[in-house]
Amino acid sequence: MTSVADPLVGTAGAVRFTFARATLVLGGLTGVLLAALAASVLIGEYPVHLAHALAEPASPDGRVLLGLRIPRAVLGALVGASLAASGSALQALLRNSLADPFVLGVSGGAALGATLALALGLQALAGPPLFAFVGAVTAMALVLAAGRARSSPYAALLTGVVFNAFAAAVITCIKTLLTPDRLGEVLYWLAGSLGYEHPRTLLLGGGLQLAALAVLWAESARLNLLSLGDDEAASLGVPVRRTRALVLLAASLSVAGAVALAGLVGFVGLIVPHLLRMALGPDQRLLLPASALGGAAFLVVADAATRVLFPVFHAEPPVGVVTAVLGGPLFVWLLNRKEHLG
Repeated sequence: MTSVADPLVGTAGAVRFTFARATLVLGGLTGVLLAALAASVLIGEYPVHLAHALAEPASPDGRVLLGLRIPRAVLGALVGASLAASGSALQALLRNSLADPFVLGVSGGAALGATLALALGLQALAGPPLFAFVGAVTAMALVLAAGRARSSPYAALLTGVVFNAFAAAVITCIKTLLTPDRLGEVLYWLAGSLGYEHPRTLLLGGGLQLAALAVLWAESARLNLLSLGDDEAASLGVPVRRTRALVLLAASLSVAGAVALAGLVGFVGLIVPHLLRMALGPDQRLLLPASALGGAAFLVVADAATRVLFPVFHAEPPVGVVTAVLGGPLFVWLLNRKEHLG
């Protein structure tokens, strides 16, 4: 007999099958992520001899591997996991498969904060990531306040869209007033790029992402019920307002941390959950951690592609450009495929 507390799981046999399938899927995606990380740390203009780098960390190979390649790959995995998992949760919460982590205004707030820091020369005080995070959290507070006042996720969504438009207008105004060197810094940050962060920054960012993603996964079963509608979820014992607020807060904090560290990296939170939902179904208990692993692997591979393109452009293009080039056509293909199947 199906449990009321967990209506998406039927018999005990179905539970065992679900856990077996989850283990297989998540184990496979973990293997893909590890392979992507391994490829990322070895790819670059400077060839790294792995054995030599590990045997002599103070050697040039060791400094490149341990001081540059590995921190950058870890940063890519953190940002990709954040964007994809948040996208999966928001798509379920808003019951819209086109929802993106950036629609809540967090990206606009982060972009505005970092742009102001770069324009005013304040990056020497704390760096654009801190100002971006402050801007993102401020935007998040405004959006959540609007959603709480109207008791609707759509009020929060609309507020986020309007705030993003406002932030874009202010940023455009600032860019017209900047000198060429500072304008270049702003444009590069807005395009989305992975840098070489200090290990302390990675630890803080990783702690924030683990906490936010843990909250999203803890609410995943309730997210499944919310996708049926608020009334149906409430009749099954789901605290609708509390669950919605927790998901919005956790997703917003996760995206705020990701944008503060890497700028505006698009399409990861839209494409990865979309693809995995087609393969795995809509159950957030599996889809959310799968999206985190898939998003991490996707962004790590995209960042490795920027280094592969170095001989072509004699510079590394921002990783946000690569994700847009890959994600745009893929999204159009997904839409056409969905219409064809429908």
